[in-house]
Amino acid sequence: MDQISILAASAMRSSMQSLDLLANNMANASTSGYKGDSEFHTVYTSEAADADATELPVTLPMIERRWTDFAQGLLEPTNNPMDFGLSGKGFFVVKGPNGPLYTRNGNFRMSPDGTVVTSDGYPLLGQDGQPVKATDTGQPLQVSIDGSVIQNGQPLGQVHLVDFKDPTALSKQGNNYYHNVSGKDPLDATEAQIYQGKVEASNVSAAHGAVRLVNVTRQFEMMQKAISIANDMNKEAIEQVAKV
Repeated sequence: MDQISILAASAMRSSMQSLDLLANNMANASTSGYKGDSEFHTVYTSEAADADATELPVTLPMIERRWTDFAQGLLEPTNNPMDFGLSGKGFFVVKGPNGPLYTRNGNFRMSPDGTVVTSDGYPLLGQDGQPVKATDTGQPLQVSIDGSVIQNGQPLGQVHLVDFKDPTALSKQGNNYYHNVSGKDPLDATEAQIYQGKVEASNVSAAHGAVRLVNVTRQFEMMQKAISIANDMNKEAIEQVAKV
């Protein structure tokens, strides 16, 4: 394969990966607490770029890694007392199937036994490491801005909010959960506040995503055209050699 086709194919692969991220962001633009993903682009340089190498170096565009934008989303009122909007840096801690998971999605509900759970049934954990549980399923909960939970005037505990000094310690599990891959314990989220009756909206801008989608699609089409032109040039060169 000629150099033009190699470069174009590598750029097409990067564009396809960008399209996958954009499509997922657009699909979750209305998902509560969702944080958009983006990518770091870089250029791969072959070993031929060494000083003693006799061959010309090959440089290819590629995506080095993806990253998550943890910027604050807007708090939208729902008037649902089981919706807890999170403002500031921090995460709710829930009990997942294989250990603690972290989320910004404050859309909770009360299970038949009074446990506060996510839409997937994962219990919300308190400061004591135990699930937050109501004593009376027929009465609403009151959650203060610092996470204190009260029912019928009686304290039930406090919602556990944590934060991570290094965001790369978190890896997405699904679209709205994160698990800690660093092995280090998270810190208490001292700046986070809970607003009952509200949820944090996704921080993805649908309009910005649509513009990027068009741009990346055009880039992909341009690379397809470059490969087509390179193939025509190679075909023409072969025919000319054959005539000679």
